Amino acid sequence: MSVGLTNCASTSASSGSSGSLGGRDISPEQRQLEILTEPTGDFYYGRRYFVSKTRFWGYVRKPRQPWSEAKLVMMNESVRPQPDRLPESGPSNARHGYDQNYDYKITGSYTGRKVYDPASNLFLPEFKASGYQVLDRQPGWLFSPKDTYDPHKITLVNKHVGLPTR
Repeated sequence: MSVGLTNCASTSASSGSSGSLGGRDISPEQRQLEILTEPTGDFYYGRRYFVSKTRFWGYVRKPRQPWSEAKLVMMNESVRPQPDRLPESGPSNARHGYDQNYDYKITGSYTGRKVYDPASNLFLPEFKASGYQVLDRQPGWLFSPKDTYDPHKITLVNKHVGLPTR
């Protein structure tokens, strides 16, 4: 698996092609306003980020926190399995990673542990989710309108992801 430092965007995780994340076409200012006025509470916002062969789940952030501050996490499924806990092969809408780039409202908490993902060679914070609610199936870009997505390599990173040097 190759790890690249580019920005993010998407086609379907199952399509095997790279490109724009699709979804809503909004300006950075509009995205910032949406985040600053979103509901708050005892929950997190999550964005599923699927890269083939990796085991991380995606990005998790507190309400009203920008995506640039979100953490790429490993999910602890001891309480609740991930929504896409399905086989890795099968129809594109019924396999692991089908929910690439979905926005979720997630209840749960960080465990305080770092967990190793051997496919990405990253140590990531562990999050134990107790519930997931889909908020948006096509939210658009994550960090920047210039984001690009590749289902076979890590392209969506922020300052919290310490990519290994190889």
